[in-house]
Amino acid sequence: MFYKKNNSGYKTPARGVQLKTLVHGEKTHLCEFRIDKGGLIPEHSHPHEQTGYLVSGRIKFILGDEAFDAGPGDSWCVPGDIVHKGEALEESVIVEVFSPVRDDYL
Repeated sequence: MFYKKNNSGYKTPARGVQLKTLVHGEKTHLCEFRIDKGGLIPEHSHPHEQTGYLVSGRIKFILGDEAFDAGPGDSWCVPGDIVHKGEALEESVIVEVFSPVRDDYL
């Protein structure tokens, strides 16, 4: 599967948050998130392992009782079933890989 960058096909799972599946395979799923300044990723958990990279902006993540202020070039890995949330301190772009594939994002 290949993906050629374009600006269509984004979903809005939360106010100020846009999500787009870029590519996926049998076991992994690559997504792009565009988050407005002040956009909130509500507290949630899922069975998928989630590995991310902050392309631009600033995000404050809360994983359980641990806080992490991410800037451009920072990355993270959230194990499955861990409660987490986030807030965009600036307009931000994130690229994340989920495993297994998130059917709800297809």
